[in-house]
Amino acid sequence: MEIVPGIHQVDGVNGNCFIIVRDDLTIIDTGMPKNSAKIVTYIQDILKREPSEIKTIVLTHFHIDHVGDAFDLKELSGAKVAIHEADADYVAGKKTQPAPPGGMGIIMKVLMPLFFRSKPVNPDVQLKDGDTVAGLTCIHTPGHTPGSICLFDPASKILFVGDLLRFNGIKIETGPFSLDAGKLQQSINKIAAIDFDIMLSGHGIPLRPDASVKVREFAKSLP
Repeated sequence: MEIVPGIHQVDGVNGNCFIIVRDDLTIIDTGMPKNSAKIVTYIQDILKREPSEIKTIVLTHFHIDHVGDAFDLKELSGAKVAIHEADADYVAGKKTQPAPPGGMGIIMKVLMPLFFRSKPVNPDVQLKDGDTVAGLTCIHTPGHTPGSICLFDPASKILFVGDLLRFNGIKIETGPFSLDAGKLQQSINKIAAIDFDIMLSGHGIPLRPDASVKVREFAKSLP
């Protein structure tokens, strides 16, 4: 679906995948593995563009439901893959992905090698806080993972927040399986200081209008 002119969401990839349509195509997150055909079909049938026009794939963090098709899409298009430097070695397969604390973390440690693996992809661009990639400003927001980022698009006043936050149609929530609750809260406070009209997250539905006002209210409600 088209969220606003020039920004689309591809459904059915088990994690929100966004496409920014300008002179070139920019993809933000790629869903679970084996969904690259759905993304390519959307590009060809809905956008009337070609996969070769994908120039940048930005990953908000290393979890499989965000990076699952990055390898295939990079191979197909020749696009450059960008991720924050703190998550780069995990998506490249050079480090074992950390599991969240608690009982769920124990379960994830067992299941990740069996069911939560994607093809490693070597990032072409390792981002830092404040960097610009494909016209988007990178905001380092650790907590969910060490290198989680948000991406601000000044042209549309949209903030892509990955799994930092999500909107379920009723309320704003934090993303699950976060590695560091203290840093997560600091990151929420960080984006609460930004003015943006729409919040797009890795799961859930768009938060609009006045998204930044609602995020500030949510940040104030946290203990």
